[in-house]
Amino acid sequence: MRENNSLNIRKIAILSMFVTISLTIFVLESLMPPVINIPGIKPGFANIVTLFLLVNTNKRSAFTVLIVRIILASIFAGQIMSLFYSLSGGILSLLAMSIVLYITKKKTVWFASVVGGAIFHNIGQILAAVVVLGSWTVICYLPVLLISGCITGLITGLITEFLDRSLAKGAFLDRLNKILCVKKVS
Repeated sequence: MRENNSLNIRKIAILSMFVTISLTIFVLESLMPPVINIPGIKPGFANIVTLFLLVNTNKRSAFTVLIVRIILASIFAGQIMSLFYSLSGGILSLLAMSIVLYITKKKTVWFASVVGGAIFHNIGQILAAVVVLGSWTVICYLPVLLISGCITGLITGLITEFLDRSLAKGAFLDRLNKILCVKKVS
């Protein structure tokens, strides 16, 4: 029983560390001036953490960090209304990335990032906007979001692949998976 509690505490600590990293990235990104002065377009580098966890641990860990990060980011940014948009985009994105990574056997992280992190995230946010605004006219904004999202999704995916390759050489991922109780799949 004591060992199980210790494992749960370590799991919570590790997931909290990843939430902190993704929140820090989110805050730093929000302080950057926009590259393009079009509302809603931002790099989305906090998604590197979610994608990294999805590739290296399991869906549950990635989902937990994503949801906690979105809730805390909405509170910290003082934008509770954005919570609905972010949750819609984030959950749909995670689902799409999970499917792409499963189909490709986790070999094309950049592709999962573009499809899930960019395309489906923006579709989720536009659908949320349709619900909130009660109008389908907002769908006209989707092409702009998809183009910018594919570019930023590609960058995010490539950074995640680089990070993954860099950390694969050490014992970090083995220890991480042991703490998060992820079974190795050969």
